[in-house]
Amino acid sequence: MNIAILTFDEFNELDSFIAMGILNRMKAKGWNIQITCPSEQVTSMNGLTIDAQQPLEFANTADVVLFGSGMATRNIVKDKAILSRLNLNPNKQLIGAQCSGTLILSVLGLLGNMPACTDLTTKPWVIESGAEVLNQAFYAKENIATAGGCMASEYLATWVIAKLAGQKQAASAIHYVAPVGEKQRSVKHALSVVKPYL
Repeated sequence: MNIAILTFDEFNELDSFIAMGILNRMKAKGWNIQITCPSEQVTSMNGLTIDAQQPLEFANTADVVLFGSGMATRNIVKDKAILSRLNLNPNKQLIGAQCSGTLILSVLGLLGNMPACTDLTTKPWVIESGAEVLNQAFYAKENIATAGGCMASEYLATWVIAKLAGQKQAASAIHYVAPVGEKQRSVKHALSVVKPYL
């Protein structure tokens, strides 16, 4: 199971790394989670520079593609050199987006007529791109999901695991990362958010 977490310059660390951390609970099951970037290195919105594990084209054959967000998303959606490298297929891939990553999904035409979630800053731009924005943290339809708010990356990861490996595996992954003393409550809540969309 190959999973691409698309991560661009000025990325939000929470979006890329929380999803990566949770999804890597499935590594023993053969899941391969990769930070996937348009260049060999990218620098976060807070100045953290990381090496790409995979080039952007890895997303085209991955089983799951998750778009993180960041400060430069409005520039990315205008960059034909970057967007032309992506050839995604929601009939064969699970595709999710976090916050301003939803804007990229919309510009790529992947949302179709479905409503979407995003962060409050990005909301006007997603609406401008032609998508309806919901006032909630997570929404999915078939193989497309969107989430709004940095910590909602937990819901994207829960959705991916539940869709591909079942709710029991998703519960186990969330249980591991949840705060001590809040584990059962955290598992119950995460599953309650994604269950309507499974």
